[in-house]
Amino acid sequence: MQRWPVLLFLAWACFLFFSGIGLFTSGFLLMRIELTNRSSCSDPLAAPAWAGQGLAPGACWMPQRVPKAVLLIIDALAFEFARFDPAKARPRPYENKLGFLHQLAGSQPRHARLYRFRADPPTTTMQRIKGLTTGSLPTFIDVGSNFASYAIEEDNLLGQLVQNGRRVVFMGDDTWDGLFPQKFFRSYFFPSFNVKDLHTVDDGILQHLYPTVDGGEWDLLIAHFLGVDHCGHKHGPDHPEMAKKLAQMNEMLRSLVDHLGSDTLLLVAGDHGMTETGDHGGDSEKEVNAALFVYSKTPLFGAHRPEEPETIPQVNLVPTLALLLGVPIPYSNIGEVMAELFSGDGGDASAALRQLSAYRLNARQVDRFLHSYSLAAQDLPAERLRHLRELFSAALEEHDRLLAHVQEGLPASPELEARLRRLVGRFQRYLREARAVCMESWARFHPLRMVAGCALIAASCLLCYVASELAAALDFPYRSRLLYPLLWGLAVAAVLGLGQLLTREGPDLVLVSAWAAAASQLAFFWPSWGRRPRRAHLAGGQPPAASAGLWQRLRAWQGPALPMGLLFLRCCAMFSDSFVVAEARVAPFLLASLATLLVGKLHWRGRLTAPEAPKQPPGAAFYQKESWQLLGLLAVLLACLRLSGLFHQCREEIPRCQPSPCLAPLSSLQSTQAKNLFYLLCVASLAGLVCAVRRWLRHYGNLNSASPLVLFVRWAFPLLAVWIACYWAVTSGAEDTLGKLQELVQVALVGFPRAVYGLASLGLLLALWTPVTVFVKDSRESVGPIVTPYQGAPSSQAELLHVIPQIYRRMQESLKSQLDRGHRRATVAAYGLGSVYSAALVIVLTVLGFLLLILHSERMSLSFLLLFLEAFVLLRIHACVVSLAGDAGDLPVRRNGPPFVVPWYAVTAWVFAATQFFYSTGHQPTFPAIHWNAAFVGFQQGHSTHLLPAVLVGANTFASHILFAVGCPLLLLWPFVCEAPNSQRRKLKKELREELQEEEEPMMEMRLRESPERFSAALLQLGLKYLFVLGAQLLACVWAAMILRRHLMVWKVFAPKFLFEALGFMVSSICLLLGIFLVMRVDYAVSAWFERLQPR
Repeated sequence: MQRWPVLLFLAWACFLFFSGIGLFTSGFLLMRIELTNRSSCSDPLAAPAWAGQGLAPGACWMPQRVPKAVLLIIDALAFEFARFDPAKARPRPYENKLGFLHQLAGSQPRHARLYRFRADPPTTTMQRIKGLTTGSLPTFIDVGSNFASYAIEEDNLLGQLVQNGRRVVFMGDDTWDGLFPQKFFRSYFFPSFNVKDLHTVDDGILQHLYPTVDGGEWDLLIAHFLGVDHCGHKHGPDHPEMAKKLAQMNEMLRSLVDHLGSDTLLLVAGDHGMTETGDHGGDSEKEVNAALFVYSKTPLFGAHRPEEPETIPQVNLVPTLALLLGVPIPYSNIGEVMAELFSGDGGDASAALRQLSAYRLNARQVDRFLHSYSLAAQDLPAERLRHLRELFSAALEEHDRLLAHVQEGLPASPELEARLRRLVGRFQRYLREARAVCMESWARFHPLRMVAGCALIAASCLLCYVASELAAALDFPYRSRLLYPLLWGLAVAAVLGLGQLLTREGPDLVLVSAWAAAASQLAFFWPSWGRRPRRAHLAGGQPPAASAGLWQRLRAWQGPALPMGLLFLRCCAMFSDSFVVAEARVAPFLLASLATLLVGKLHWRGRLTAPEAPKQPPGAAFYQKESWQLLGLLAVLLACLRLSGLFHQCREEIPRCQPSPCLAPLSSLQSTQAKNLFYLLCVASLAGLVCAVRRWLRHYGNLNSASPLVLFVRWAFPLLAVWIACYWAVTSGAEDTLGKLQELVQVALVGFPRAVYGLASLGLLLALWTPVTVFVKDSRESVGPIVTPYQGAPSSQAELLHVIPQIYRRMQESLKSQLDRGHRRATVAAYGLGSVYSAALVIVLTVLGFLLLILHSERMSLSFLLLFLEAFVLLRIHACVVSLAGDAGDLPVRRNGPPFVVPWYAVTAWVFAATQFFYSTGHQPTFPAIHWNAAFVGFQQGHSTHLLPAVLVGANTFASHILFAVGCPLLLLWPFVCEAPNSQRRKLKKELREELQEEEEPMMEMRLRESPERFSAALLQLGLKYLFVLGAQLLACVWAAMILRRHLMVWKVFAPKFLFEALGFMVSSICLLLGIFLVMRVDYAVSAWFERLQPR
């Protein structure tokens, strides 16, 4: 068997796809250019002075309005949380809990005001911090850095404060430490990644907040609370814990106001909102609507109070706070000052003049940034820039004329006030249109790289298809199809890498790998252009399609037409945002359609009915037993598809959608009876999975030996199930434990998952070390005399009575052996040998199921049980179709057992099932739907690195991809496992049936070992087909993202879909290699086992 060439060829095919993904991503998800320019007090941006307006010594750009400011960021403080509605008699848990804000705004309208604080998507914490400090708009690709923050190099508010000698003190979310290293005069950081921890960060802040405020050694104090956000992630907003957390924040604000001085500005802000499930990251109304509350003991606002809270973008906070504190506005800011905070005392004209001074500075800073950015990036529309420049110049000229009018000392008049108001409107229009231009043109694409990436992925799909057809040849040319392409690719990579090292600081790995992949693909296709090989196929000598007639070619394409047609429809639908949004319902429909049409095709061809018997009435048709079994399996499959819809997550684009209650942990249930009922169902599903696997292994004889792997299945499987059940019991009641029990609960929350990780890892190692699960019963006789083991004559009557029966029995056995020696030879009975490959895969899949199950919420165990049941049903349907099809469809003629070719319908159905259960395990291709709490299963105190939590979250997200990719070789093995004697044989007489069974015992998977070359080629062909189907879906997503890159829903639908599809492809391809490697490891172990069974 050619093991390493097959694995190497598949790994090379995966590398080709990875290179295409990397090249396309580098052109599609580019970050905007970040300018390194910085504002300074020496910049000539200040407006000309007017009467009553002047710069004090040490002031910068305009007079300092407040000497100190406290910025309280309550993470995920939605506007609905801060608003108070006294008319609500029965408010929800998150409503009317911040009553102190309402009290301040009502009793002191000139001192306090509440705003709608609108966030710019993506609404993830790190991107919002960047927006709140730089005044710029973070790009989509920054989402991937949310939990691996890097320092902000762009000009920002904290940098300006430090540059001008101000003291910044921070306490709270440690994300700020990575974004602003060495920027704080004093800091108190607390771990932020554990979304299940509601109190550590908040309690740590409260411990230092009041003493720090009273100490006064600060100019800007920032406190970032996380309890509300973590409560939303853990319980959702509509939960009693949210009411407790908001009540805590209310009391904190009440106490803090008592500690504030009269010269201090208080800002209470939410960085984003949250959905009804407590998530965020997208751009829905609930996610972008946060709250901002402004308060000072000195009057800030005019007498006029708006009826409804004003809506302001979050980037407006940066220029406002910078000018209030007397420091320059950060260079890259595109926000607009909050003009009412600059009114001051005096009449309307005086207030308008102060506001215009702030607007002029703000507009000149934005104009300077747009000019610098257009020179560096050259992606802002020139026509729009000219229009903005005209608006700015006109407003500036009008402002100069008004200032000249004021300098003349003329009294204020209604006409002057009207002119001032119109000029304020001009500046507002310019700033808002400038921000809109940036929002529209912010994403910079690299069209050449995107097109090249698409071409590379398309060529990889074509290569997989062509190679899968060539792999059917008995003498697949590994040298010309693998060795030469690899050498060409390495040579091109070496030349490009060396050239870039000589001309640049370092090589562009994405570009080098893409060129190497393209060169190796060219080397693969080059031999095909000169000649078309004509070889014997695996199916048993079928002529190649090139030498067949038109009818044979059409008939050969009839089989793949059905699955390829459905795959083509799925790929075409990737260009519709409605399809992507509704894919959770479309994927089961496609799988059900494929299975139903396949059965209908068999019925149309008459493969479900039995051959006509002599006594059969004319026109009567009787279905075979396998046909009824196939129809029953189809019914079970449709039931599984229907039940899997109970575990779906909702997308915000689907109105009136309620997420499955099974997604929430049991601890969120208020009813103890319901909690106990669901817990028993979860434990029952876990026990059912263990019992089903053990029963299958026992049925095929793979649970009889004393090998380490079999002992692991016997003892470790129940132990793993018990540990997982205990972990579920602890997590479901962890919130109710008190006192010393809380310490035991914390130990259990860490101990049980880590024990599962360790024992499951041991099982995977055993599966690789000793994968053979065969019990040997040797009936070969040793040559020896028929004598008693006693030496000499019996010395007593007791010994004689003991020896005589032994001699008699030995004589009987010898006589029987001599009589049977003419027609029956001694054999070695090996139990489980016919399913040795499948048994190892089933064991590994079950162990992986345990690992992935503990990363999900308890009630997802029901979905995992459906996953394994549906996979088993698909395999049985495949085996029945192989048994019934004969030479129908895309299956070749079966001779001496099932074919060595897995048809396209089986591979396509397997991929569709993986996609279906991606949604049926509570996932969606959106960032808010990621189950971040999986990173803390067994790691309650957090992580020291980002690698392990990324692996845990990735395993949770792509659980179905992992299981179906590792189990992909079962599509080849299962028809051999289900191989049985023909049904006609059961009608023979008993004696003749026994004789036939002795001569033609079903070999099952051992038939694969009769032709090792065909076995390895079949594995290669299966892997290439699987990669082709995955690659076709990936190619459709890539094309959709590229063609629709200016679509309104590109960053909300198409870009996340591409990212999830690309990551799913990478995970699936790696796990596919692991599954095929396991089969080859079993084959090697079986070969060694046969060598040990040589005749003695």
